[in-house]
Amino acid sequence: MLLSLFILTICFLLLAYCSVHYTYKEQIFYSTEEVPSKSVAFVLGAGVWGETLSPVLEDRVYTSVELYRKRKVRKILMSGDNSQTDYDEPTAMKKYAISLGVPEEDIVLDYAGFRTYDSLYRAREIFSLNDIIIVTQKFHLPRSLYISNKLGIKAVGITSDRQEYLYSDWYAVREFLASINAFIDVNITRPKPTFLGKKEKVF
Repeated sequence: MLLSLFILTICFLLLAYCSVHYTYKEQIFYSTEEVPSKSVAFVLGAGVWGETLSPVLEDRVYTSVELYRKRKVRKILMSGDNSQTDYDEPTAMKKYAISLGVPEEDIVLDYAGFRTYDSLYRAREIFSLNDIIIVTQKFHLPRSLYISNKLGIKAVGITSDRQEYLYSDWYAVREFLASINAFIDVNITRPKPTFLGKKEKVF
């Protein structure tokens, strides 16, 4: 009995992980020249220290600015964590993008992107988006694309890996666990985000 349960658990975990990581792999692009044009670049948050972006987040924002400069997108939506008064990912992201030349009016902020699922759910429900370029690292894109497309958003992804990251091994382990959780979220539980609120305009 225990052996059967163990085998079933392993099979479920492998099914979930492979579904998340391989279903939408053809929608991942590796250069701003190759990725198809869409209306909005969607940047997922990561860590900040005050107004200083982590290397992972800095690369995401920089890549979204490249898309904007090359007219692949018209707007940039930045989604991140602002759950505490002294921690504000979206504002730090915005300031960096403005310093790189993006007009303030072409940047939209989502302050309640506490996790990838929340960010993408809110992209659809709050910002009424259904066709986006997701900007994040290669390790994070399969899960982001899986969630977005399962939520009804026609998304493609652009990798933002511009350097080697200090904790890349940890990211791989974390991504395995997060992928299982994403599979459960979109196929079984369909939870509501921590916050929803009123609809907001991107255009």
